[in-house]
Amino acid sequence: MKQKPSLAFVAASWVALFTGMLGYVIGLWNAEMQLNEKGYYFTILMYGLFAAVSVQKCVRDRLEGIPVTDIYYGISWVSMLLTIILLIVGLWNATLLPSEKGFYAFAFLLSVFGAIAVQKNTRDAQAFKNGLPEEK
Repeated sequence: MKQKPSLAFVAASWVALFTGMLGYVIGLWNAEMQLNEKGYYFTILMYGLFAAVSVQKCVRDRLEGIPVTDIYYGISWVSMLLTIILLIVGLWNATLLPSEKGFYAFAFLLSVFGAIAVQKNTRDAQAFKNGLPEEK
């Protein structure tokens, strides 16, 4: 039986996604760093969100028996790990206060969690909708 995600979990997922993204972007906007540095961190966020959704989709597809090529599955995982490594290296070498570094790390992680949860909820809601008998 396919279960529809609860409204509370859907709302919490969207709040996590937007809170993480908005906090990260506002932090970048207000940061006293060069524009190329801001671009680096923004690109890592966008790439990380895409990679997270891609990994979630690949894992879910495989669990449901939908074919996913090994190469795409591997690229998705490598991309996710690469975004985390790039963020760590960037923050490690940045001339930011430790509190700012922690802020960016946690805003990134909250955004990634939110993206994965929103993707899961979207997928669950669609599966629930498709599993209902047709109305006459």
